[in-house]
Amino acid sequence: MNSSDMSPPSAPAQAQRVLVLQGGGALGAYQAGAYEALCNHDFEPKWVAGISIGAINAAIIAGNPREKRVEKLHEFWEQASAPVPWSPLLTDDRSRALFNETSAATVAAFGVPGFFMPRFPPAPFWPAGSAQSLSYYDTSPLRATLERLVDFDLINSKDVRLSVGAVNVRTGNFAYFDNTKIKIGPEHIMASGALPPGFPAIEIEGEPYWDGGIVSNTPLDYVLDEERINDLLIFQVDLFSARGPMPTSLLEAAEREKDIRFSSRTRMNTDVNKKIHNARRAWRDLFAKLPDELKNDPLAQALNEAAKENTVTVVHLIYRRKNYQTSSKDYDFSNFGMREHWSAGGRDVDCSMTHPQWLQRPQSGETMATYDLTGPGPDNPE
Repeated sequence: MNSSDMSPPSAPAQAQRVLVLQGGGALGAYQAGAYEALCNHDFEPKWVAGISIGAINAAIIAGNPREKRVEKLHEFWEQASAPVPWSPLLTDDRSRALFNETSAATVAAFGVPGFFMPRFPPAPFWPAGSAQSLSYYDTSPLRATLERLVDFDLINSKDVRLSVGAVNVRTGNFAYFDNTKIKIGPEHIMASGALPPGFPAIEIEGEPYWDGGIVSNTPLDYVLDEERINDLLIFQVDLFSARGPMPTSLLEAAEREKDIRFSSRTRMNTDVNKKIHNARRAWRDLFAKLPDELKNDPLAQALNEAAKENTVTVVHLIYRRKNYQTSSKDYDFSNFGMREHWSAGGRDVDCSMTHPQWLQRPQSGETMATYDLTGPGPDNPE
């Protein structure tokens, strides 16, 4: 291989389009709003990867024809927010915080229609080791909802690639259920969202699985590991911000801890992958300069094979906390909050696409570039 063998860099707009959806419970409405706005900008993913609530949104997207996806997302989120249909009387931060805590308490007490419901009798009254004794809620309603809103035959036709992450309870190993490798059913989506101790483990082929967010709350690494030939344009929609201010109260401390835990070090992972990509490029440039006798060395050939890669563009969309939100934000399924999150996702996409010319410019010098066009500074999201 020499320099002339290398293909010229392609523009992000010409790459395979991927949507990566992080977990985050009620905040997942932000992803739905972002997807709706992306459709308005002609971004149609050929691959959707998700964890937890991101897996549910991903299944609805991959499991419906394009013209029905937003409608089905609306249907899911309107149903999920039905238990708290009222709006706050006052909109100052203190009143909103009280409203959010009340909404979350209502959901904790009564559950979410078509999603989960409290166990009766409660878990401690069931025999030890039974499925009912290991979680506070029953998620069987979610199966019926998925079967109603998602066409699993369409998912398994592989028109859109779907990958959802979960963790094996017995081994602690992370697993991805991918429709290019296995037949996907409701149980795989439920497993990805089975966050303990709230939700029970889901059994698949004799093995119990919990929410993939326990290990990693973002599927970005899986996507980058799986595809190293085709160029990728990835929109990564995160629901927890890795960076944030120093807490000033116990409630803020609890929220900050949750943000750190579930952000899954998104920026660090992206930076590491950028370094790996650019190291591979450096090796390819060096390999092109080697004399033929060294190029034919088996070790050099092996390194050259490992250095083959694609061009990757990652656009971050990160939901950023409001002053009135606390650690209950991921289970505040109020209709008012849902609409607020949905609108925020749409606004952030529209902001990111204000100057779409960056999609038309080939990347030069780097094989992986990241953008956060809604953050406080260039490529400095939080």
